[in-house]
Amino acid sequence: MASKIEFAVNMTCEKCVNAIKNCLGNDKDISKLDVSLDRGTVLVETKLPYTVIQEKIESLGKRAVLKGFGDGSSAVSMIGGTSGFSRNLNTQGVVRFIETQKGCLVDGTIDGLSPGAHGLHIHECGDISNGCESVGSHLNPYNCSHGGPQDDISNKHMGDLGNIIADKAGRALFRFQNNDIKVSDIIGRSLVVTENEDDLGKGQNLNSKIDGNSGSKIACGIIARSCGIFENVKKICSCDGKTLWDERDESKKKYTQLLNFKNINLDEKR
Repeated sequence: MASKIEFAVNMTCEKCVNAIKNCLGNDKDISKLDVSLDRGTVLVETKLPYTVIQEKIESLGKRAVLKGFGDGSSAVSMIGGTSGFSRNLNTQGVVRFIETQKGCLVDGTIDGLSPGAHGLHIHECGDISNGCESVGSHLNPYNCSHGGPQDDISNKHMGDLGNIIADKAGRALFRFQNNDIKVSDIIGRSLVVTENEDDLGKGQNLNSKIDGNSGSKIACGIIARSCGIFENVKKICSCDGKTLWDERDESKKKYTQLLNFKNINLDEKR
């Protein structure tokens, strides 16, 4: 399912506009493209994960900050990093939820995972004061057994989102539709990534009908409301005077520091 995504991009002239058009315009997975130098925005309609578009723009030497996602209600969960929690400092990412007429679109990128499948679940509480141990159980308003995302809502938890797959580099890049959740029902709750694959309630282990036998929680983040397209007009943060570009640079710097910290710890253990 395609969705509209709006980026703020630091463009200075028509050469910048043309470079972005040349980069994105011939991509068959992008159905609409609008690049505005006056607004400093790039608007796309695409089936691709938003991080793919962001990386394409930034490959041109530009900074791209996501401003809005989708025409309807939307939410975001910052996994790990400085906003969420992760058992491994290397594990962090962003997952976005966009409500559409056809269902809720889940679009995310999570790095620092072990290669393979990991369970992804919405939990009932938006409390990470004790890391991922204080988020409560899977979101389950109908008191059902655990199941898979393709099961009927009477045979699964509402928060059962199935599995995401991390590649050899530890990155899980995913985009799927869920017809049982609404953004208004999940704001203020938590999103959790587990250590193991979710067996979708089909296993023989007793935990299969509880949590898919998916092991411990390795990373999580609170689900908060986010802006749709054209809703975010912020250019300078009123609380600290930082621009979008300052925040983007600081975010990258913090991520690099976390990676360096993790590498130092690994070297010490060796």
